[in-house]
Amino acid sequence: MTRIFLYEQITAHGIGREAGSAEHSLFVEGRAMFQAIHEDFAAIPGVEVLVGSPGEFAELAALADWSFVIAPETDGVLFQLAEEVQRIGGRLLGPSLVAITLTSDKYALFQHWEKYGVPTPETVLCPNRPKSWPCVVKRRDGAGSEGMELVRSEAEYDLLLGPWIAQHYCPGIPVSMAFLIGPRETVALPPTFQLISSDGQFRYDGGLLSISPPLAARCETLARQAIADVPGLLGYIGVDMILGDAEDGSDDVALEINPRLTTSYVGLRAYLQGNIAAQMLKIAGGEPSPIRLAPRGRVSFNAAGEVRVDHAYDFWNVPTDYF
Repeated sequence: MTRIFLYEQITAHGIGREAGSAEHSLFVEGRAMFQAIHEDFAAIPGVEVLVGSPGEFAELAALADWSFVIAPETDGVLFQLAEEVQRIGGRLLGPSLVAITLTSDKYALFQHWEKYGVPTPETVLCPNRPKSWPCVVKRRDGAGSEGMELVRSEAEYDLLLGPWIAQHYCPGIPVSMAFLIGPRETVALPPTFQLISSDGQFRYDGGLLSISPPLAARCETLARQAIADVPGLLGYIGVDMILGDAEDGSDDVALEINPRLTTSYVGLRAYLQGNIAAQMLKIAGGEPSPIRLAPRGRVSFNAAGEVRVDHAYDFWNVPTDYF
């Protein structure tokens, strides 16, 4: 029996679900991810899923064969939980502390990508000024779209205070791509169109699968380049990107690496015939992964984890209803 300790920090603490208020976006997405991955882990023969309260974290992490932690990078929360797993002798089904540190710091990742020639928007630490307007301002250690804002002028920029970074605004199609990474192989999952609000707040509303083959190929080329020189990646890793106008991909840029499960998982598991969690577990353990995840139809999903499957076998190629 393999025991997997599954912990989603936002829902475990009830953060964003205060009485009398609307549920916070991070709580909604956290619940969707937790429910989906819990169901998939529980469906694996010979696997027992352990779930507990924050006060039971250390005990269950020590007891389990693997600990799978879902938490925001903000304020070092993901790093602290991963560090606690290692401190008590547990085994992370996720990136190393080195990888979490690098990918959680968006400015450090920008510098790393510049060093290795990964296309990415010019980024500065506030209050330093970007070279052009508009720019996208976000937390240096933010998760999701929380706190993101499109800033159109120097006057707007001067009103901002906090641990921000400013990135050159790159118009285009927002996409993400997830990988299952182990010591012997890295398996790319199908890319996903991201549905992002057009109000300048970059609210994440869900995603669409499947993407036409030419765009999917561009996604994989850039995403593999983005993770190639990042040490210590393991388990489920997401890469956020923008596809530009050039058909050859020369305008495409990488934005972020998510060192944890992302909301796209709820759409991917509906789109692919097979258990993604089972394949991830095998790959992370260095085992051969004979499971092949065959696509089916088209899938749309929202941030709350609600999924719609259209069994027509055709592709979305930049659906104009959304972009």
